[in-house]
Amino acid sequence: MSPDHSLDLFLRHRKALINYARPIVGDDARAEDVVQDAWLRYVRFAEKQAFILNPSSLLYRIVRNIAIDARRRQSREVNGAGAEMVLETTAEGSAGPETATVHKDELRQVMTALKELPERTQRAFHLHRLDNLTYSQIAAELGISQGLAHSLVAAAMVHCMKRLNQKQDMEK
Repeated sequence: MSPDHSLDLFLRHRKALINYARPIVGDDARAEDVVQDAWLRYVRFAEKQAFILNPSSLLYRIVRNIAIDARRRQSREVNGAGAEMVLETTAEGSAGPETATVHKDELRQVMTALKELPERTQRAFHLHRLDNLTYSQIAAELGISQGLAHSLVAAAMVHCMKRLNQKQDMEK
């Protein structure tokens, strides 16, 4: 695909891509950064390929992957002990006594936040984060598309992170 065609694709889908990334990363500025990075990655990939079957689908997949990576980095940097760390530490059983107490409280907050979500979203989150199923396995288990499985897990993670952030803001 020529650089001109890549740019046309990017410009046609830019706003929708930002809207797609926003719920994952949390705001417009980060979503724009993700989309810009995705386009650059797409161009590098497209230069090496003679033909891309579904360019827009590939671009959306790249945006999703970069957005998820960005959200994970952000949750580790900003929250230190955010929902992901709580779940990972709890699953590993590696926390010390003080850390375990903090994580237990945060895990309770995450569990409460999850109960606020629709049952299907809760189930997708549980299958991915606790049962370590892939998005395609979750899709098969729930009878949904792989993209929807990803969206449900991402929505649950964003919701839990917002609840943890609200709690932390109230304690300050």
